[in-house]
Amino acid sequence: MESKAKALGHPIHPMLIVFPLGLLSTAVIFDLVHFLTGDPVFAQVGFWNITAGVVGGLLAGTFGLVDWLGVPKGTRARRIGLWHGLANAAVLALFIAAWIGRVVVDGRAASVPWFVVQVVALGGAAYAGWLGGELVALPGVVGGPGARAALPR
Repeated sequence: MESKAKALGHPIHPMLIVFPLGLLSTAVIFDLVHFLTGDPVFAQVGFWNITAGVVGGLLAGTFGLVDWLGVPKGTRARRIGLWHGLANAAVLALFIAAWIGRVVVDGRAASVPWFVVQVVALGGAAYAGWLGGELVALPGVVGGPGARAALPR
């Protein structure tokens, strides 16, 4: 299936996902370092990584939705793409909840409960990424002109 959203002939969604994945993952690492050292700078870096990661995730998800809408109905790719998108939406919702909790309750530093939410969200991101990898591995799902959607259910 040929991507509907491209830049210079390349699909945009796969290019964008590296930013939120990296930012949200390192937010968890910086928060862990904050817990271990007590240094508030690490909490601030984690907070801003979540901020940028959520914005990047929303942008990547927008282009992913455009691509998903172009996948033919009744295909395995469409079903996997739906679960991939829903899992990523849940990941973003959890990180947004942690971000709001940090602003409202904890003064931008992660408390243990918000850190646990972030770790759970990171696990969800791993699952969603695995589903995205499944889409790439399906014959003809990602590609240029002439690519076709993969296999019926």
